[in-house]
Amino acid sequence: MKREIKAAAVQFNIKLGDIDANVEHVRSAVARLAREGVQLAVLPELWSCGFHYRELPELARRTPEVVEEMGRLSAEYGMVLVGSLPEPDGEKVCNTAYLLDRGRLAGKYRKIHLFSLMNEERSFTGGDSWLVADTSVGRLGVFICYDLRFPELARRLALEGAEILVVPGEWPKPREEHWRTLLRARAMENQLFLVATNCCGVQGKLDFFGASLIIGPKGEILAEGGYENCEPAASLDFSVMANWREQIPCFRDRKPACY
Repeated sequence: MKREIKAAAVQFNIKLGDIDANVEHVRSAVARLAREGVQLAVLPELWSCGFHYRELPELARRTPEVVEEMGRLSAEYGMVLVGSLPEPDGEKVCNTAYLLDRGRLAGKYRKIHLFSLMNEERSFTGGDSWLVADTSVGRLGVFICYDLRFPELARRLALEGAEILVVPGEWPKPREEHWRTLLRARAMENQLFLVATNCCGVQGKLDFFGASLIIGPKGEILAEGGYENCEPAASLDFSVMANWREQIPCFRDRKPACY
């Protein structure tokens, strides 16, 4: 039986610290995507508020209500929604991706690799475990932004049966080519689908270029966002992934004992 879903990236200019405005944008975007038959929508990293460091603990207190709204939207539209939010953790917060599947919390993942260049460890507590979740659209593996630079995490998710990698990000200029190349590599080397959502526009001193990507198991770009608010979408045909893995059986040919 053929399996195919439609996935989208919800790319937008996150308003720093303005939870209400960001939630309203997502409400509208999800409603539009539902009318187009989208079943999986991926939101950016810290999409409710951005990296508003001074106010993060305070903003994190509203995360339970934001997750509740994600659940309501996913139930109303029969959709899987994924995006990261600040999760309260003592005096710090965790950068946590929440997976809402038709109203059900299917799992959450705390960002493991904190970006030392921006001193994220001063404000965030890092996670210590990976996540692959069974959902109505398939098995999803999750990582967040800087995690992209660590191929061993993506490989672990693939070995645990992930069919789609979802990547909420806030990846700024000037490292656009790194974003594109690393995303294609993670999809290509693991022979699976990948949906990555970046934000766009200026936040504080950082300028974000968008370029959200949906990528196929051969590394082919199925949909791409520009530099403005947009919702690129594409169909993911799982038979393509299965056939490609048969043609080039990388997983069968692995020699873990040698490395």
